[in-house]
Amino acid sequence: MAETENQANQIIIYTTDWCPDCYRAKYLLDEYGIPYTAIDIDNDPAALAFVKQVNNGRRVVPTIVLPDQTILVEPSNALLAEKVGFEL
Repeated sequence: MAETENQANQIIIYTTDWCPDCYRAKYLLDEYGIPYTAIDIDNDPAALAFVKQVNNGRRVVPTIVLPDQTILVEPSNALLAEKVGFEL
């Protein structure tokens, strides 16, 4: 079952294996050494339900939950960097 609340004070990325924007976001975080948990919504019905809940019924990835509970949906590299706290 997916964590729908970020209790570990870590970034959670709701993702799929086939999503280029998901790869981009994870690559960016990896490059800057930012830890995160990736949850594949294709393999986790609870995660899919969460993504649909926060996106008005739409299945949109990446949906990223930050430690302060801010939710980013398909963020640009610049927005993700700003919200996570590093400079590109």
